[in-house]
Amino acid sequence: MIEALSLVPLSIWDPFVSIGSAIMQPLYWVVSGILVLFHTVWTPVFGPDSGWTWALSIISLTVVIRIALIPLFVKQINSSRQMQLLQPKVRELQKKYAHDREKLGAETMKLYRENKANPLASCLPLLLQMPIFLALFRVLNSAADGVAKGHWLVINPDLVTSLQNATIFGARISDKFLPATPFGSVQVVTIFLIVAMTATLFITQLQLMRKNMPPEALEGPFAQQQKMMLYIFPVIFAVGGINFPVGVLIYWLTSNLWTMGQQFYIIRRNPAPGTPAYAAWEIRRKAKAAHKAAHARGPEPEGPEPDGGGNGARPKAPIPGGGGAAATAPAAPRVQRQQPRNQPRSQRKK
Repeated sequence: MIEALSLVPLSIWDPFVSIGSAIMQPLYWVVSGILVLFHTVWTPVFGPDSGWTWALSIISLTVVIRIALIPLFVKQINSSRQMQLLQPKVRELQKKYAHDREKLGAETMKLYRENKANPLASCLPLLLQMPIFLALFRVLNSAADGVAKGHWLVINPDLVTSLQNATIFGARISDKFLPATPFGSVQVVTIFLIVAMTATLFITQLQLMRKNMPPEALEGPFAQQQKMMLYIFPVIFAVGGINFPVGVLIYWLTSNLWTMGQQFYIIRRNPAPGTPAYAAWEIRRKAKAAHKAAHARGPEPEGPEPDGGGNGARPKAPIPGGGGAAATAPAAPRVQRQQPRNQPRSQRKK
């Protein structure tokens, strides 16, 4: 009986495993196909077996994926902004319906629907990246084992050998941190990539919370949850990174750098109202408008320089060699008009 019960979970999960494998199989072919395509592009530069050829192919694959996810990223930013701006109203609902959790949930969802805010939209890019991440992990892992099953590398077995043996900074693209003995180039490269990957993820989340969130959004249960995620996510990726091949770590670091730069651009150019980023954007906008207005007026017209008396006369020219700059030329004598003499009336008639 016990043996029968122990076999039940396996029989239950088998259909789900088969369905998952069938869903992921096309993705294996797509990811490996893009990887092989960029390997062909970079081969004339570094050679077919160079680690830089494979590393740049992985980076190019990441860029293509992130470009395809830009519409979802914009939707994520807009939804996150709406969620932030709605936090004061959510807190009002929490105070109003604190005694009725069911009513609170219904009113909160109604508020989100009316303002077109989706709490799950912020997770969409990450959720959609996970299958791609797993597909790349599968491709690199199979290359590390020396097999190519179910993806484009099976077309050319030489590519499997090339990817398996390609090195960058002394570490093979397909190697992992474990086993850590003996400690060598693989461990050094993986530690660097894990630290860089964790740091970029932390900076990205911190930038969002400090720059593009209003002060009232940093209070309450939702803010506390975000603060916990700020520290929990990097720890999860740091711990899990020791099980990832070097190529997967390159993919994840590139993706984090892309996210950080993309978010910086969005926050700088289109910040949420009532945030520190919006205040800085307002200052830049006003300074730009003032500079544009001054440029449109043109330079000030040149007129006669005042002599200190307010009559607009130019200062007297200095005498050459006559006592330096302080000496001035003497003023010209004033010509007085001669007045007629008084004459008697009889004389004036003549």
